[in-house]
Amino acid sequence: MAAVYPDLKGKVVLVTGGASGIGAAIARRFAGQGSTVILFDILHEAGETLAQELRSGGTAAHFQQVDLTDIPALRAGIAVARKLHGPIEVLINNAAHDERHATADVTPEYWDDRIAVNLKHQFFAAQAVLPEMQAANGGVIINFGSTSWMAGQGGMAAYTASKSGVIGLTRSLARDYGPHNIRVNAIAPGWIMTERQIEKWLTPESEAELMRRQCLKRRLEPDELAKFTVFLASDEASACTAQHYVVDGGWV
Repeated sequence: MAAVYPDLKGKVVLVTGGASGIGAAIARRFAGQGSTVILFDILHEAGETLAQELRSGGTAAHFQQVDLTDIPALRAGIAVARKLHGPIEVLINNAAHDERHATADVTPEYWDDRIAVNLKHQFFAAQAVLPEMQAANGGVIINFGSTSWMAGQGGMAAYTASKSGVIGLTRSLARDYGPHNIRVNAIAPGWIMTERQIEKWLTPESEAELMRRQCLKRRLEPDELAKFTVFLASDEASACTAQHYVVDGGWV
């Protein structure tokens, strides 16, 4: 039976990258808590389908197609969500894209694009919701990083650079906004077996290497990460801030 956190009932939660994969699992878990769930994603059909699924289950759910690399569009999306549902009380900065790239091929434009996709929007989403969290004297921000840089993974330098930067962003925001009772934490997922990961990157060789290094000798599922995310957003984690939590089955 899933844990229930009464303080999350009715909370307005924004999940970026919420249409599929880890983000969709997180959205479903917050829906199970009775939260109001807002989904931002570039994937229109998947986002609308998930929002409808959540609404049919009794959840107040809303999807907006937002390109998070377009900061004015991100700000406008948050303004629309605020008008419809009230201030964002929990921000889940989940959206990312782990495209592989050879160092020799990276151009300045590609570098900037990868930072925009994986880090920049986290700051500006937080910036947009923090004033009302301050006014309410409370709020939660959870930024998603990655274990890729801790594991020394190659072939994606711009991605690992941006994901390691999530820690610095998290600690700084937690320090600045802790006096307003706003908690800011980071979660570093290991290799979570979303459909995309299985289709694009999983091979018998890579899975064998993962099982050699990971303490838990099984695939990790998106819902396992979602359950921890919901806990960290709840008052059960009320003393947790400025931290970086690794959820990877003991990989790194």
